[in-house]
Amino acid sequence: MTINNDIILKKADPQSIKIGLRLKKFRLVQGQNSKEFYGAVNPNVSNYVAIENGHRSIGIRLIKEITGYYPINPEWLQTGEGEMQLTAPVTEMGLNESDEKGVPFFNVNLSEISFGEYGVLGEAPEYYVNFRPFNDCDAYLPIYGDSMYPKYASGEIIAIREITNFNVLQWGEAYLVVTDERSNHMTTVKLIFEHPDATKIILRSSNPNFKGDTVVLRDSIQKMFLIKGKVTRNQL
Repeated sequence: MTINNDIILKKADPQSIKIGLRLKKFRLVQGQNSKEFYGAVNPNVSNYVAIENGHRSIGIRLIKEITGYYPINPEWLQTGEGEMQLTAPVTEMGLNESDEKGVPFFNVNLSEISFGEYGVLGEAPEYYVNFRPFNDCDAYLPIYGDSMYPKYASGEIIAIREITNFNVLQWGEAYLVVTDERSNHMTTVKLIFEHPDATKIILRSSNPNFKGDTVVLRDSIQKMFLIKGKVTRNQL
């Protein structure tokens, strides 16, 4: 009998424990449970809980399958350095203006966007982007301004996915937040943090030159979108 050592799960070494913890963090940012996250990559994986908890090592092949399916930065997964999310040039994603499959791209300023009840955005997209790691998103939008630099630079494009449970949030991660009149009708991309008052959340820029937090009421939030990743726009 031939044994493939790439997928054998052994007792975790210190490096595998760290990888497991990073995988769990990435999975939670995606808003998926373990079965959804690993099942989409390999339906035969059954030891994902042990992997994330550091009780089992993860095989090389499974790592390749995960990084090939999700926009996770392989360097961050292995070392903890760099951005968690993968950044890919737009020119590598297969843009096709006539392709009706994929995720719509809207070349608009966030402050001008209307999030109506009939869809994420109230106008026709310029084209659709077919890039598998982000194909579960609702839209691609450009970033303008420097308040989120260096996490998101002006001109980069973010992939957003709507969330509906505002009680399950990943503190310190970036979200697109849309508020009502009680919070000045804001539409903004910010890092979110827990507030001592459970009825509120804190919005914060990643650029240290933009000092000061913005506090909003949870029930003033009309919509929230997880920023699943970003792409750079070289040529459109």
